[in-house]
Order: sequence, then structure tokens, then C-alpha cells
Amino acid sequence: MSAATVTAAPVKPGAQEGRIGLRANLRHIGALVRRNALQIKQDPESMFDAVLMPVIFILLFVYVFGGAIAGKGQQDDYVQYLVPGMMAMMGMNIAMAVGTGVNEDFRKGVMDRFRTMPIARSSVLIAKIVVEVGRMLIATAILLGMGFLLGLEIRGSLLEFLGAIVLSTAFGAALMWIFILLGLAMKTPQSVQGVAMLVLMPLQFGSSIFAPTSSMPGWLEGFTKVNPLSNLADAARALMNGQGAVAHPTLVTLGWAVAITAVTMPLAVAKFRKKT
Repeated sequence: MSAATVTAAPVKPGAQEGRIGLRANLRHIGALVRRNALQIKQDPESMFDAVLMPVIFILLFVYVFGGAIAGKGQQDDYVQYLVPGMMAMMGMNIAMAVGTGVNEDFRKGVMDRFRTMPIARSSVLIAKIVVEVGRMLIATAILLGMGFLLGLEIRGSLLEFLGAIVLSTAFGAALMWIFILLGLAMKTPQSVQGVAMLVLMPLQFGSSIFAPTSSMPGWLEGFTKVNPLSNLADAARALMNGQGAVAHPTLVTLGWAVAITAVTMPLAVAKFRKKT
């Protein structure tokens, strides 16, 4: 009697994606989150931007520009103004790293391995978002810790303080989809970083993050009013300081976050599927 040999038919990439249930999808996301976290553990230098950037930026702005903006000897007042605004900046800078990371994974052939696996393509990108949100929260915690050392006071309620953190995190997560799409479209990580900086610089400095907008030229002040970073900074500032308009900038920021995600997430997933 001879034994029959059974050979499994090859599975086309993405062929089973439509049959993957929610539980399996969440399991895939969890496994990929662990994989990305292990990469950070093996390469701790990749956390330098999240750990050192908040320290360097807050010290530079408080002690170099704080006296000029708030008045000599009034750095404490400037800390109250600056830190909530910098929470918006942290999210945007961390989001940029997602695009370069996705681009680098394609260059190293990591995505070729995912191509042969029966997993939802969206789970690869969502796992990256989850890990980068974790890095963003670490950067925010360090920023707030430095702020407290420099005299930051939480003048609003604890719930409002947590609301400022959640709002900044939600908006940063939405921005990540833009940079993922950019990482999928550009050829090299350097080009992703270069284009991202061209977007980041005008948005960050043409906003209310670092200084009040009342002294700006009329055309620039008009730009700051529609700049989502200004609305995020104003909302976080009002929540943490317990004063100022909260509802309008918060709703505008959430509107931007939903719109950005609704437009760029499907485009990023479609681009990812096409490339894999």
C-alpha cells in the first residue's frame, strides 16, 4: 500500500482577508503590536525622539524665548502657555516617525513576509498606530513631568486635564494616517522626512503653540485661526488652565481628527494593499 501525498494549494496574498473575523483581526493586531514593541526593545535608540525631544524643546523655548514673549522673569507664566501647546506638537512629531517606519519596512523586505500571511492588511497599519500612540503618551508624560519641574500648574479639574491628553492623543493618531500614506507613496525614508518637515514647520510655527497670535500680521493670524494645531493648542490650554473657551476649539479639533481619519485611512489601506 502506498501512502498518498497531499500538497496544500498556495494561498494568494489577501485571498482570505475578507473571511477574517473580528476576533482573529484583533489577535493579529495584538501579535503585530508585540512584534513592534520588541523591535523598540532591541533598538532603544528609536525612543530617543520620544524621550529627549520634549526635554530639549521645553528647555529651549522656556529659557530662550520665554522671557521675550512673556517678559523677563515671567517664565512661569510662559510655561502655563507653552506646555499645553507643545502637547499638540509632540503628537505631530511622533506621527512623522510612522511614515518613515512604514517606508523602511518596505525597503527591508519586512512587508514581503506579511504578504504571504493570511492576515488583514489593515491590521499591520493599525498595529503601528497603537505602538506609536504608546510612544506619544510617553513623550507627553515626559513633557508634563518637565513642565511640573518648571512650575506648571493644573488649574482645571483632573477630568479636564485628562481630556486635554486624550484630545491631543486622538488628533495625533489621526495625523499618523497622513504620514503612513506619505510613507507608502515616497521612495525613501529621507524623502518622507523631508516632505513631512515642509508640512510640519509652517503648521507648528504658524499657530498659537509657541506664542499668542495677536501680534502676527493679519494674513498669518487668519491662517492660525484655521490651523488645526492652533485649535488643539487652545483647547488643551483652556482645559489645563481652567479658563478660556473650551467647546469651540475642542469640537473643531475633533472634527479635524474625524475628517483626516475618514479620508486618509481608506487611502492608506488601499495603497498598502496595492503594494503588498
